[in-house]
Amino acid sequence: MCDHSKQKAASPMTDALAQAELAFAKGEVPVGAVIIHLPTGQVIASAHNLTETNQDATAHAEILAIQQAQNQLSSKSLADCALWVTLEPCAMCAGAIAHSRLARLYFGASDPKGGAVEHGPHLFNQATIHHKPEIYGGFSEAESRHLLQSFFAARR
Repeated sequence: MCDHSKQKAASPMTDALAQAELAFAKGEVPVGAVIIHLPTGQVIASAHNLTETNQDATAHAEILAIQQAQNQLSSKSLADCALWVTLEPCAMCAGAIAHSRLARLYFGASDPKGGAVEHGPHLFNQATIHHKPEIYGGFSEAESRHLLQSFFAARR
């Protein structure tokens, strides 16, 4: 995980893809995430999947980035932040997005098998969800999908 706390966000999805490539190089499912502090436009967190490295099923890029951002801001609330991630979040990550009150979610590739935003439980459409971010999908979708397909093709 890189510390970009003082870096201006030139292209958050490019940064998230760079994180996904780091995951790929480590043999992790290539998902990367970046959190932008909206008032300043600065990257305050960046992470990639580390589930295999850490032997931790919760070490998804989104969770790690949320933890970094909360530490950076000394707050559990990320209401003035946006998360950029290369893959549609799963139910666990979508729940963390809601609980941290992220203002916006931008994601790359859709995930028909494990996603929980556009697929599966459609978590943010549930009446019981306590916070729903603005949601934007399809950013660098082809690049995100290609990275994931290359990773899994190499495993077969």
